[in-house]
Amino acid sequence: MQQPQPKPPSPSEDKRWKLVNATMRRHGYAAHALIETLHSVQEAFGFLDEIALRFVAESLDVPLSKVYGVATFYHIFMLKPKGRHTCVVCTGTACYIKGADALLAGIHTRYDINTGDTTADARLSVLTARCVGACGLAPAVVVDGDVFGKLTTDSLITKLEALD
Repeated sequence: MQQPQPKPPSPSEDKRWKLVNATMRRHGYAAHALIETLHSVQEAFGFLDEIALRFVAESLDVPLSKVYGVATFYHIFMLKPKGRHTCVVCTGTACYIKGADALLAGIHTRYDINTGDTTADARLSVLTARCVGACGLAPAVVVDGDVFGKLTTDSLITKLEALD
């Protein structure tokens, strides 16, 4: 009978790793727990850094390339620390036709950041989503979990400026 592989030690003494290990242990350190484990890491630390991705890959005995592939495929995962506020611009067909590209250009002009970036003061992160399910409100934007629709560049910038 083959002995199970010993699990790697946590990357640090940070107690949040216990939460991540509990998720993996609950699923028997099986590869099918990859997405849930990545959610656990992001919930605990706020984002997925290289150390976390390597630890998850080794713990679940999954190739690092697969872990990285999953982390970059799903827009919900962040590979960098996110800002205090998050702005998700829908780029689905209806939103794109109604001006999502103009909203993103306005954000870039005002804050000098691109999709996936965070402002230098860590105040705002900007993301895109394929669809937020609010096509009737196109172009739709989700700011800190609240959906706003039929926005212009000026109205979006006004909302973002009012945060904090």
